[in-house]
Amino acid sequence: MAQRPVALVTGAGLRLGAAIALHLARQGWDVAIHYRHSAAAAQTSAQACQAAGARSAVFACDFDDEAQTAALLPAVAAHFGRVDAVVNSASRFAFDDAGSFSYAQLQQHMCSNVAAPIVLAQALHAHCQQRWADAGGEKAPADAARPLGVVVNLLDQKLWNQNPDFLSYTLSKAALEAAGTMLALALAPLVRVVGVAPGLTLTSEFLDEASFARLHRLSPLGRSSTVDDVAAAVHFALSNASMTGTTVLVDGGQHLMRFERDFSKMAGGG
Repeated sequence: MAQRPVALVTGAGLRLGAAIALHLARQGWDVAIHYRHSAAAAQTSAQACQAAGARSAVFACDFDDEAQTAALLPAVAAHFGRVDAVVNSASRFAFDDAGSFSYAQLQQHMCSNVAAPIVLAQALHAHCQQRWADAGGEKAPADAARPLGVVVNLLDQKLWNQNPDFLSYTLSKAALEAAGTMLALALAPLVRVVGVAPGLTLTSEFLDEASFARLHRLSPLGRSSTVDDVAAAVHFALSNASMTGTTVLVDGGQHLMRFERDFSKMAGGG
């Protein structure tokens, strides 16, 4: 029996990360569940993946700590014997704007939303180099039959439909999108890098259910993305060996519309 591929999904104890982890488990992947604070939720997510037939284990890591972040993927590889993919779903999403912006806000967003995904991509590439060498190949093959690893970065339709809200968050996602292009070039041919950009997918502390339902319908298709849509797009990005250096927008076309404010600031509007 062929060994199942292994994906590290960050922020997989809660919300979209948990949905992506379970979807991958159902599609034949073993899943490493990363969490920072939500240990109980991460265990629940791992148990759901196990019930779907996957091997799954939880790994704590604080992405503000570079040493912890650099050690995460090697720990996953040691546990499962291999790592084939990293899905960067964990994300800091705190409000600021031009009036409240600070160095501290930007630094916090850049650590978790940009630096950590880059360090994890770096670690995956090193792991794939070692796997290639162990299989008898060269350290940096120019003729690999297919990539050995893939990084999927969760972005945001806001990058294609900007507004002045969540300034540091948006800057960090813009930097991650640019990093995806640079890493796709730097890590090829062993590792692919793909972005997936959802629209409004889940409600939050900023939106009540009625406001979320109304705003979710604001798209050319009459609906934005669901967790199943986003998880399926992630699986597609993981599965298609010819995709790299590009982003799939999964938002019902919300990026084609002009919104003057973030969805959370439209909650009281008509």
